[in-house]
Amino acid sequence: MPVTLNHTIVPASDHRAAARFFASVMGLEELPPAGRNGHFAPVRVNEQLTLDFMTVPDPEGHHLAFDVDPDTFDWILARIRAAGVPYGNDPAHPDNGRTDHPLCPRGLFFADGDRNLYEVMSPA
Repeated sequence: MPVTLNHTIVPASDHRAAARFFASVMGLEELPPAGRNGHFAPVRVNEQLTLDFMTVPDPEGHHLAFDVDPDTFDWILARIRAAGVPYGNDPAHPDNGRTDHPLCPRGLFFADGDRNLYEVMSPA
């Protein structure tokens, strides 16, 4: 059996709000609360992976990167723009409004209120 990532914890000051934000920008499904007492707010990324947002006292922020096809990239960019979420092509400046990524033809970074930095990369 190959090794696959099943889930990862994403720290947040409000796990439900952070999951809702990420799911809405990425066009993904928010799942019902999970874990003992519903302390995880999972978002289905694909068949194998969920991001499980969890409330913590002082979220330190993570960097999570995603490969997407060109159409999905366009949809994500459209949702980001419609929601007024700052984005950019540089992790140090995720608000410069550019998508000319240094590692791929098109890519962007955006952040949430807990300093989680999301990267979306497309081959075209």
